[in-house]
Amino acid sequence: MNVLPISRLCLALVLLLASSLSLGQEQAEAPAAAETEVAVQAPAESSAERVQTILQQLAEANYREKARLITTLDQLSGKEMLPLYSAMLEGELHYLPGDLSLYRVTEAGEVTSLFTQQAAASVMADELEKIRVNNSLRKQLRESIARIQLLYGDKGEREIAAATLLDNMSDESIALLQKARASEQDVDVLGLLDAGIAMYTATTSDSTAERVSAVRSLSGRLESPVRNLLTQLADKEREDDDAVRQAAASALKDIEGKIKFFELTETVFFGMSLGSVLLLAAIGLAITFGVMGVINMAHGEMIMLGAYTTYVVQLLLPQWLELSVLIAIPAAFLVSGAVGVIIERTVIRHLHGRALETLLATFGISLILQQLVRTVFSPLNRQVATPEWLSGSWVINPVFSLTYNRLAILIFALVVFVALLLIMKRTSLGLYVRAVSQNRDMAKAMGIKTERVDMMTFGLGSGIAGVAGVALSQLTNVGPNLGQSYIIDSFMVVVFGGVGNLFGTLVGAFSLGIANKFLEPATGAVLANILILVFIILFIQKRPKGLFPQKGRAAE
Repeated sequence: MNVLPISRLCLALVLLLASSLSLGQEQAEAPAAAETEVAVQAPAESSAERVQTILQQLAEANYREKARLITTLDQLSGKEMLPLYSAMLEGELHYLPGDLSLYRVTEAGEVTSLFTQQAAASVMADELEKIRVNNSLRKQLRESIARIQLLYGDKGEREIAAATLLDNMSDESIALLQKARASEQDVDVLGLLDAGIAMYTATTSDSTAERVSAVRSLSGRLESPVRNLLTQLADKEREDDDAVRQAAASALKDIEGKIKFFELTETVFFGMSLGSVLLLAAIGLAITFGVMGVINMAHGEMIMLGAYTTYVVQLLLPQWLELSVLIAIPAAFLVSGAVGVIIERTVIRHLHGRALETLLATFGISLILQQLVRTVFSPLNRQVATPEWLSGSWVINPVFSLTYNRLAILIFALVVFVALLLIMKRTSLGLYVRAVSQNRDMAKAMGIKTERVDMMTFGLGSGIAGVAGVALSQLTNVGPNLGQSYIIDSFMVVVFGGVGNLFGTLVGAFSLGIANKFLEPATGAVLANILILVFIILFIQKRPKGLFPQKGRAAE
């Protein structure tokens, strides 16, 4: 028997067996790899399907189930759930009972698709059922919204989100703050994130040195959660570590010092805001009283007419609400100025040199104007809408903010003052007014038409009062008695600053406004006004011509 062929046959059988085993292994690995690929893709598909299932379950779930479903949505999704959370929080989330699809119904009754925000023309609001939430769900929704905004929002949204998370520090929120801090570049947002991390360290760390360092880093922070935490850490009954307690007390002292400073600044701002209103109300009176010697008790009604002009402008131009205040300024000046000219031509010009008679006459005119407004607009107060650009506040820090409407009125009052000062110093009308105020007979002898100057002066003063009414319409309701609230204050400003002196009117208005706001917290609004009046009476006894009396011939 030949051995060589048998050995070759055995070798062939071994190679064939090895090839079979290798092929079998490759075939076995191929399905395993396929299964692995399917396993990688499956969670993405099941995740989308699961989100859709949760959205349908959300429609008819009870409060506890809703909380669980929202938690699951937080884990499965990202910023795409923000419309859902916002609609739930605002009470605008509804569902269609048939297929459980979700819609958003606005306050105006408009139905829109939840995620695309497109109008759903085929669905009526009365066909939908509202998805209700309780306080616990609202808290959870705010935290979910804060999480999304902190990671995906703009600067303002990230600041709000970080401040919201300070109220509820937990392991989840601190992990979120640390994650956001890794990619945050804005200094203000970083400060809030660091404050949250320091708060968490100050309450959870086992190291006294770390806690003290965290507490010291919170010194100067004005957020309410920070102050509340430091107050707890400074309490002997709640905190046993002396080093932490002393650090918290020191940080609280720094914070309280800052708060007092900003409270003082806020009081000054509100005083200047009141002073700007008094300036607008009194500056026109300063001209007529200083030049013509007329005690115009109808000056408050000129302010009232300006406020009602703003109301009428908004009625006639509802589509131009954002520009209504700007349009009302020249309109109010013309209306009040025209009424002032009519009053001067029909009544005042016959009473020159008789101050008490002008007082009685203008008082009667004020009653007529009030009754006229009651007849036309009714005695009820009217609400003037505030444009969006005058709404809200400029938030400087958590304890200090400036309202846009008061800030705008302050700037506007200064602009009006500068414009009037330029008119009096740089125009022929201003030259004639100063000449008549100094020596009426000599001005008349020089060819100046004093009657025309009186008419223009009274019209100018009344027009500025109308502009003051536009400003007041943004601070209070418009009613027939609006002007009566400011006529006495206007006379006090004019007398205190110096009759006929515009700079004195400016100083007097802001001085009385700031003094009033400092007295109000201690005495109340009514007693503060009384004390201001008593002060002015005593001041006039000492300086009868006011802070800045006129000099030269004008003082005679």
